[in-house]
Amino acid sequence: MQLLHIDSAITGTVSVSRQLTAQTVAAWLAAHPGTQVQYLDLVTQAPGHFTMDAMAPRTGQTEGLSETQLRENAVSEQLVSQFLAADVIVVGAPLYNFGIPSQLKAWIDRIAQPGRTFRYTATGPEGLAKGKTVIVASTRGGVYSTSEMGRAMEHQESYLQTVFGFFGITDVRFVRAEGVAMGPDAKALALSSAERDIQAHTAISANQGAMTQAA
Repeated sequence: MQLLHIDSAITGTVSVSRQLTAQTVAAWLAAHPGTQVQYLDLVTQAPGHFTMDAMAPRTGQTEGLSETQLRENAVSEQLVSQFLAADVIVVGAPLYNFGIPSQLKAWIDRIAQPGRTFRYTATGPEGLAKGKTVIVASTRGGVYSTSEMGRAMEHQESYLQTVFGFFGITDVRFVRAEGVAMGPDAKALALSSAERDIQAHTAISANQGAMTQAA
């Protein structure tokens, strides 16, 4: 089994999402020995934001590509191949300005490739990355899940659920710590809740969650 561990928080060693992804990966390895891990830090290894040079090969253009287009296509190819090879993806996704970090969005833009992670059919889009499990370490300075206004302002978990679903991934699990900037007691409570999420989500085998939902 292959696990891809992704971090995107800009806050380094004080990052709560980085702490939670590390705990999630460790718990997964304890529950599923033999899992092989690849690590991708989207801060130190951030792909460039999506441009027309990166887009060109996806439009069907194969002749006359510039050096820049070839280089950008190589970056996208490396990232989508790494993603497709993984059975489990653990993603650190802090809430920045009501959404995800731009580094994580840049990664998603690179792996969202027609013919690789999705395709359009006569009956609509079809995801091509089926059978994977995604575990998202979702961290928030405030509390968004307990009110209608908070849920309306949140474009982090909702976006990731949508985009991974578009890729055909139905087993998306969330390890959530919210209220981490609301004082020591609130942070401790959030981390305790997240640790329970970690234990619950890593005890389940890859894609078993999707099968349970379908049952």
